Amino acid sequence: MLGGAALGLRLRVLRRRLRPRRRRGRRKGPAAEGEGGREPVLLVSGMGGSVLHARRRSDPKFDLRVWVRILFANADFKKYLWSLYNADTGYVEPLDDDVEIVVPEDDHGLFAIDILDPSWHDRNGTGGNGHMEELVMVIDAFVELLHLSMVYHFHDMIDMLVDCGYEKGTTLFGYGYDFRQSNRIDKAMDGLRAKLETAYKTSGGKKVNVISHSMGGLLVRCFMSMNRDVFAKYVKKWICIACPFQGAPGCINDSLLTGLQFVYGFESFFFVSRWTMHQLLVECPSIYEMLPNPEFKWKEKPIVQVWRKNPEKDGVVELVQYEETDCVSLFQEALRNNELTYNGKTVALPFNMSVFKWATETRRILDNAELPDTVSFYNIYGTSYETPYDVCYGSESSPIGDLSEVCHTVPAYTYVDGDCTVPVESAMADGFAAKERIGVKADHRGLLCDENVFELLKKWLGVRENARVSKSARRCVSRSKVVGVFPEGSC
Repeated sequence: MLGGAALGLRLRVLRRRLRPRRRRGRRKGPAAEGEGGREPVLLVSGMGGSVLHARRRSDPKFDLRVWVRILFANADFKKYLWSLYNADTGYVEPLDDDVEIVVPEDDHGLFAIDILDPSWHDRNGTGGNGHMEELVMVIDAFVELLHLSMVYHFHDMIDMLVDCGYEKGTTLFGYGYDFRQSNRIDKAMDGLRAKLETAYKTSGGKKVNVISHSMGGLLVRCFMSMNRDVFAKYVKKWICIACPFQGAPGCINDSLLTGLQFVYGFESFFFVSRWTMHQLLVECPSIYEMLPNPEFKWKEKPIVQVWRKNPEKDGVVELVQYEETDCVSLFQEALRNNELTYNGKTVALPFNMSVFKWATETRRILDNAELPDTVSFYNIYGTSYETPYDVCYGSESSPIGDLSEVCHTVPAYTYVDGDCTVPVESAMADGFAAKERIGVKADHRGLLCDENVFELLKKWLGVRENARVSKSARRCVSRSKVVGVFPEGSC
């Protein structure tokens, strides 16, 4: 429950949000004029970081936002986003053959990664309808009243870059993609190539500075590994934020067994449930591609533990341990009876070995990536937060009988330092000759709205904000501290 002071604060926020709001203008930073213009910046989102729409092939007018939304979130997620992996094509395909999932390209790709607004109507689609605009404002206010900060994705960073003189469609672009798919699938690779080419040509032949977040770093790394010459031609700098270079052991191992929850507490009632998300992730190559790298030399190998009754020893309770190479057998056994019901039909969803084999090849491609000599690489990682590493199911007093019970068990974690999602050890292990690696005290999503991160970006991009624009004019962003600086070539 909210305390009186907190409730009062959120009510004041609600009143502010209900006032007519000014649209974001194209403010020019001081250096944008008279300095030959900016080098273009391309922002690349990560897992869950792109707006997704469902369209029907049979109805050209049908266009429904299915990620992220509040109203009917769980029902529409099941109806349109639940999918099956096609081993022949490598793509994840909706259970409804009439449905296709697309990422909106509005605002030069920035709209899809700006505010993942969980409203049932896009703010850009009000068409001057006064009543509709008022309704959108109410929904926006509701979002802030609930403090759903997770929907503000690249929003604050986009504002900061605009304040520094970047112009959308000329020097500032976004790349959102269907994050269910593999990080090396043709459509994602072709889309990134096209976006780099557009940014390069539109800015007058200036090389692009790429800023990626989370899994977006793996997508960029796949592209670089598979298209090294193209990457060298179009990219000048790559700034990577919170990338799980060697995987995210605790979060991903548990995601395949019990699901993934983006928000907790009261807010979770308005989002997709953990189990509904699980039934999608079991078929997603992108999730399998973030399993812990078995070839990486971890300081301590991540493990999954299960307290079990051993039927061969008269039900004696034992703690069974699975290292990353053993986890496949656990996944197979735990998920052997997993299924969902769609349109009255039962669909089997066991651990998908075809997806796992695809992801194993993706890992090989990631491990073989080489940074071109002409590209400067920078790494920002989150630190000082408890981050899941080892996962344990059951307990000595309440052991697991059949392994399928694991999927409906609340996990217990062993934590390491990180950003709540990616361990520092994984995020730092890029394997490149980085210009700088810097740890910032912020969580995984918080890094995208952190003032220290913004200061680093401005430093590395060689820009500064318009002095007439106060930082406080942006949405309330966090101010953490830099906790670790690693010079060029270390790690």
